Amino acid sequence: MDRIADIWGTRTPHAIDTPWPVRIDTHLDPAVGTDDVDHWVQAGCVLCSNGCAVDIAVKDGEMVGVRGRGVDLVNHGRLGPKGLYGSWNWSRSGDRLTRPLVRENGQLVETDWDTAMGRIVETSKRLLQEKGPLSHGFYTTGQLFTEEYYALAVLGKAGVGTPHMDGNTRLCTATAGAALKETFGSDGQPGSYADIESTEAIFLYGHNMAETQTVLWMRVLDRLHGPDRPAIVCMDPRLTPVAREADVHLAVRPGTNQAAMNALVREVIHRGWVDEEYVAAHTIMFDELAQIVEPYTPQHAGDICDVSPADLERAAEVFGTTHRVLSTVLQGFYQSNQATAAACQVNNLHLLRGMLGRPGAGILQMNGQPTAQNTRETGADGDMSAFRNWGNPAHIEQLAQLWNVEAETIPHWAPPTHASQLFRYVEEGSIEFFWISGTNPAVSMPDSARIRRALAGEQTFVVVQDVFLTETARLADVVLPAAGWGEKTGTMTNVNRTVHICDKAVEPPGEAKPDFDIFLDYARRMGFTNRDGGPLLTWTHPEEAFEAWKECTRGRPCDYTGLSYDRLRGGSGIPWPVNDEHPDGTQRLYEDGVFPTETDYAETYGQDLLTGASVSEQEHRAMNPAGRAMLKGAPYVPAHEEPDDEYPLRLTTGRTVYHFHTRTKTARAEQLRKAAPEAWVELSVADAGDLGIAEGDLVRVESRRGAIEVPARIGQGRTGVVFVPFHFGYWDSDRSGPDGRARAANELTLTSWDPVSRQPQVKNASVRVTRVSAGTGPSPAPTTTASAPAAGIEVPATVGGPEAGVDEQVDAHVPPTLGGE
Repeated sequence: MDRIADIWGTRTPHAIDTPWPVRIDTHLDPAVGTDDVDHWVQAGCVLCSNGCAVDIAVKDGEMVGVRGRGVDLVNHGRLGPKGLYGSWNWSRSGDRLTRPLVRENGQLVETDWDTAMGRIVETSKRLLQEKGPLSHGFYTTGQLFTEEYYALAVLGKAGVGTPHMDGNTRLCTATAGAALKETFGSDGQPGSYADIESTEAIFLYGHNMAETQTVLWMRVLDRLHGPDRPAIVCMDPRLTPVAREADVHLAVRPGTNQAAMNALVREVIHRGWVDEEYVAAHTIMFDELAQIVEPYTPQHAGDICDVSPADLERAAEVFGTTHRVLSTVLQGFYQSNQATAAACQVNNLHLLRGMLGRPGAGILQMNGQPTAQNTRETGADGDMSAFRNWGNPAHIEQLAQLWNVEAETIPHWAPPTHASQLFRYVEEGSIEFFWISGTNPAVSMPDSARIRRALAGEQTFVVVQDVFLTETARLADVVLPAAGWGEKTGTMTNVNRTVHICDKAVEPPGEAKPDFDIFLDYARRMGFTNRDGGPLLTWTHPEEAFEAWKECTRGRPCDYTGLSYDRLRGGSGIPWPVNDEHPDGTQRLYEDGVFPTETDYAETYGQDLLTGASVSEQEHRAMNPAGRAMLKGAPYVPAHEEPDDEYPLRLTTGRTVYHFHTRTKTARAEQLRKAAPEAWVELSVADAGDLGIAEGDLVRVESRRGAIEVPARIGQGRTGVVFVPFHFGYWDSDRSGPDGRARAANELTLTSWDPVSRQPQVKNASVRVTRVSAGTGPSPAPTTTASAPAAGIEVPATVGGPEAGVDEQVDAHVPPTLGGE
């Protein structure tokens, strides 16, 4: 079966409250048959946030394919196109980084590890002595393992002592964590993927699940194709595959999510669908929320959002009258105007209806990256380890005891530095030592020309560790070759808190080293010590770091103490908390209606959703949440940049199913590269007609910050909105200077962020589009999903044709043994 053209594969329909049938998806190198595999190694896929369990096929010391793990509760054996084709074969690419690089006379040249690390350590020590810890910054990824993030968190916070730590998860998942903290007092998904089996309605808010989490959409499709079909409500300005299945499609104007959410909450309140007993017992701030949403009638919100009031009323009715609703949220909310406020309204709807902690009634504030959950848990980003509160001195003292350092060493005098501010400090030169691990901000950050200038400047010493020479690595002073997935051991945690182990399958190429080993080497060479004079990091193997991490989580919401490497091998992943109270893991949180909002326990005291102003400990204590959730709200305010006569169109950016992040791995998989070989811009039929643009024409998309020139797809989005995929940069293009065509979406986006989550608002910008020249053929945009051409536009299939190799599905319509799921 061609899983490029048929993205979601064969259906296995089933009825409500019955197990999702197992289906094993496999793909092998065409030169290797199933019987030729030497052995299979357990792992988890890292090419979307779903966290699917896989087995890696190994032949003659190389990765040669993958298969889904049928026993696993996350994917029941299924894999999506990126997992099948892109998860492993990048490892054999001829342009892997295999030796360290250092900058000499403006050029990167190969060197040995001692020389590369020597430059890093000399610069780091000098700056710490002369300028102190605020001279240092760290920016990481959503691709590493728990153990690597924890090592980075400890060396950064207790070794260097800097608050300047964040990750590219700030771009995709910061709002998920913020919304959970603001409502429930702590990070951690209330719901479970298994809720799909039991739900009667699914609301997808800014979440094109069909392309961003293909296996999760397979799970939904199997319910939609079976009896007891759940209702689907979709909020998205584009006609995505999700929208095509929807009973109600709210194609809101970008930037107006909060107005629509306020209307839904108001309708639930006004029409008597509130579970008053649950609200009284388990929440606070109901009266304040009701007052905030009161002006947002369906007519008023419909005018703001440019959607039918009747559709808003129908969506509210589905939510208000259905016994079991599952909500999922992603970048259409998180990267847009009033991100945290809108995401909190999703939480509020479930609280108002008392729909938490039972099968089919849950919330999934989704992640955008496979191990984004681990950055937040471990504190490798702006959070404190194990969901501790940076503003609570007792929590800081707990970390000081765990790490055997003085509490004053751990930065907690002000909120941690978020990514946009990190790059501002790099640009200004106050951060003079900047370490980037496993990510590509030169393409992924908004206003990317500004980011490139900052990284290329002489004011900051830049270290990059990665598996390839990315656009960012090309700007570094030192480049460290890192081992990739399948070449090292560690654990990872997905959206619904499920922990998987990824065992090493093959050796990394050349002199490449695991990120864990690189961080430990830096800490050792720097001489970081604890207060007894011993090494700050005493581990030599990831399993030792995992055991230390377990102790850090003891008694916290993300309790790992019941887990071990041995428990994670051979079976399914296990969702935390896993401890004496929950020895087999925890499917859903908050079954008892008790939330981690107690002032002395909560991960945060909270912020004002409109302004971002922090709530003090005294204010939080005065609210007396006492284990109750907070019904926080905010009025709608327009986005920072609205269309005008000069820039009349709204830009939104997003993903395509065939690529991940900046295509560092997926573009090196032939099937995925052919399926989406080049960037494009989508225009509505009406806008294209007004501008005199035809399918495939080369057009210039221009904002106040920059411009790109890409082919046009006459697509299925709403009038006045243009869409550009954000994956495409320049490492594989022929762009050679000012005359080359720019194609990165973030040339256009602006540096603006949500006041609570500090997540950049890359889905809100104003642009103009002009025709440059006639096209020589149709746009390279795929025809299989949301980028499909509008009706009447004749475009041949552009998905690369059937792939080569073994690609089989073994359908077993029997209930899997998955811990009672």
